[in-house]
Amino acid sequence: MKWTLILIVLVSLLSCSDIEKKKDTHITTVTYIEDAPKLDGRPIENFWNTLEWYPIDQNWIGGPFEHTDFNGKYRIAWKEEGLYLLLEIVDDSIYKQAKDPLKLWWNDDSVLVYVDQDNSGGLHRFNSNAFTYHVALDGNVVDLAEDKEAHFFNDHIISAHKTEGNTTYWELLVKVYPDTYTTSSNVEPAVLKKGDKIGFALAYGDNDQSEKRENLIGSVFIPGEDKNQGWINANSFGTLILDK
Repeated sequence: MKWTLILIVLVSLLSCSDIEKKKDTHITTVTYIEDAPKLDGRPIENFWNTLEWYPIDQNWIGGPFEHTDFNGKYRIAWKEEGLYLLLEIVDDSIYKQAKDPLKLWWNDDSVLVYVDQDNSGGLHRFNSNAFTYHVALDGNVVDLAEDKEAHFFNDHIISAHKTEGNTTYWELLVKVYPDTYTTSSNVEPAVLKKGDKIGFALAYGDNDQSEKRENLIGSVFIPGEDKNQGWINANSFGTLILDK
């Protein structure tokens, strides 16, 4: 009986450690911008050129792919109302097949934005401890909610994209919501400020006209064999530090 109780305690402690973010990883310092860009998929604003490109190059799901099949990178900035993102995606085939945007949405080409407002890490599959937003080609934004169903989160992310040849530019405004958010609440997005730490990652779901998604390519390294952790556990996110 004594050893059974000890075992239960040990398992509980291990379980708690698995869902708490132990340290900041993949730290990115994010620059403040005075003027918001026009979200039109045309990155003509001068400030975009002053920001560093970060790669989207970690293969989380799928087999090897050629550079001509996919390569991606992004820039990021912030204002009080949210995070501004510019993505450059080179993809030889952009594919959308789902007729119902709330079913099998993950199998289409899409941008995935992972956000944890307080950088706390932990499980978030059916709660707002963190979010995994799927931004579809038609602009719909989908994630799972507390009722274990898929919902639109179109007011959380505003996006636009334009494609020329094999290159697509995406511009996004990502509003950052706290863990008190529910689909039935009136919780407002956080007002961002210098010094904030936000859990964050990006990914691109790539499908070259197959029945199922072929690759999920992310922005942060995830150790171990199962790298598709972000949609369940925010421990796998990187960390943004907002600066002026």
